[in-house]
Amino acid sequence: MRNPWFNLFAAVLLAAPAACSRPPADGGREGGAYRHAMDGAPDSLDPAHAASQYANFLAVNLYDTLYAYRYLARPYVLEPNLAAALPEVSADGLVYRISLKQGVLFQDDPAFAGGERELTAGDVVYSLRRHFKPETRSRGAWLWQQRIAGLDAWGAAGGDDGAEIEGLKAIDRYTVEIRLLRPYPQLVNTLATGFSAVVPRRAVEYYGADFALHPVGSGPYRLAHFDATRAVLERNPEFRQEPFDPVAEGYDPAMHDPAIAALAGRSPPFTDRIDLEFILDDSARWQALRSGELDYARLPAVHFAEVLEPPGASGEPLVLQPRWRDAYLMRPQTEAGFARLDFNMADPRIGDHDDPKTARRNRELRCALRQAFDWPARNEALYFNIGRVYPGVIPPFLPEYDPALDDASIRRDLAAARQAIAAHGELPDLEYGYPSSVVNRQFFEQFRAFMEEAGYPREKIKAQVYPGFADFLRAVRERRVMLIFSGWGMDFPDSENIMQLYYGPNSAPGANYANYRNPEYDRLYEAAAVLPPGAERTVHYRRMNRMLIDDCATISGISRTFVLMWRRDFVMWPDVSFVGGHFLRYVARRAAGP
Repeated sequence: MRNPWFNLFAAVLLAAPAACSRPPADGGREGGAYRHAMDGAPDSLDPAHAASQYANFLAVNLYDTLYAYRYLARPYVLEPNLAAALPEVSADGLVYRISLKQGVLFQDDPAFAGGERELTAGDVVYSLRRHFKPETRSRGAWLWQQRIAGLDAWGAAGGDDGAEIEGLKAIDRYTVEIRLLRPYPQLVNTLATGFSAVVPRRAVEYYGADFALHPVGSGPYRLAHFDATRAVLERNPEFRQEPFDPVAEGYDPAMHDPAIAALAGRSPPFTDRIDLEFILDDSARWQALRSGELDYARLPAVHFAEVLEPPGASGEPLVLQPRWRDAYLMRPQTEAGFARLDFNMADPRIGDHDDPKTARRNRELRCALRQAFDWPARNEALYFNIGRVYPGVIPPFLPEYDPALDDASIRRDLAAARQAIAAHGELPDLEYGYPSSVVNRQFFEQFRAFMEEAGYPREKIKAQVYPGFADFLRAVRERRVMLIFSGWGMDFPDSENIMQLYYGPNSAPGANYANYRNPEYDRLYEAAAVLPPGAERTVHYRRMNRMLIDDCATISGISRTFVLMWRRDFVMWPDVSFVGGHFLRYVARRAAGP
């Protein structure tokens, strides 16, 4: 999310042992515990640092956001969460007024010393402007930079808590007003991300730097335990009581488990305890699910053939093989994002260059490398052939996707690649960076094999291996990685969240890790940024997508299909995209049969 989730890298800062190496810690299960596996760990529990899927997953459960996505509705639909209703918006789209629900409490904590704990408009204002305080070192400020009147200037001046901000005010105890510099149609979407979770100032000041490991929120759960291998969440006894309405949340009897409808009228969270196991190793995670140590895990791609019926040629839905059906349920979900290999356009050996002739030769080389890349082979070898390959960076599930776009940029042409590489002259070393892991090594070796087939000398295709994800990400932000194979998990279901990845001013250390700079692309992005979704914006985005293809700025792309598996003991509809960890509040143990 966000500063990009590099979803293809199963890398974290902390190593996690196999869950099956110890007995389940669920208090005997009589309390309604649920055990959930994650393939990485958050490095902070502060919403201002919720820049990974793992941190966001916890943020939306320990804290709460003004808005959220309906649990079951697809396409995704925003609904009020802490807010009492959707915002009142001025005719010019610049002023948003948001009313809050009353009586919402932050969890009881020593930080309050027995004082007032109600969540108010002042807390919302504090939480948003806190991203712009220099000492916060926020990783989410980019969502609102140059958007809200006076906010950037306030932060640049040091972030004085006593100073007012023109565009961010508490009008009264339960009303927030946001004034924008220009229309921002995605504003409400940003207020559903973990970055926007509301925190109490008193707790932030009470715990100081330790706040990153001592969350104090108003969410459905509170933290009971956190270490390098797991987190334990317990039901927040003061969480607001709001009866579950399956129909309002998008329940579809043709799609969803009927047991979900049977939860109507109960107030979430439905589970007393959540054990989150951080298990980096795919096989360990799978074995923990099989042995009963876990209730949910994402099925590793290496086990697809063992668990799933072979995918049909005519698009039949994926199903479990018969031997798994009695114990498990499964949901395939196309990722809300895409994977691609970006060229570092700031590297003069492969990217932009002051000399027009060299710049042109670099482009020809990038195009040749793209022609040498074999997407069908990548899809078959590593994704069970159920990923969706498409040209450019706009995935097919977004309305701006152009079905008429030709597939030349994803079609392998070895003859053309060989000719261009042979004609290039002195070839540069290709430096492919990645954090150390078995799967990332597989990605690199396959890439090197593709390039060798096209005539690129093996000794010139080099791996730059970093000890961990943080080291790799630091190198990318410092523009030291030539070839960056990465995934982007979208923060919200709007193409703007993808197009900003190649906007010039967002170059590294911003989200534009390709350091792509095209004045016409930037002009179109700025023109489209103030437009709501519609025909005019679609034209702009399709032109921008075409520019990325023509400039050979990236080898793209594929949206993978994730297979989510859980034990039949539980009623749930898991999600690994925009709903994210928000679905945990609806997980319930299945009622015993007659």
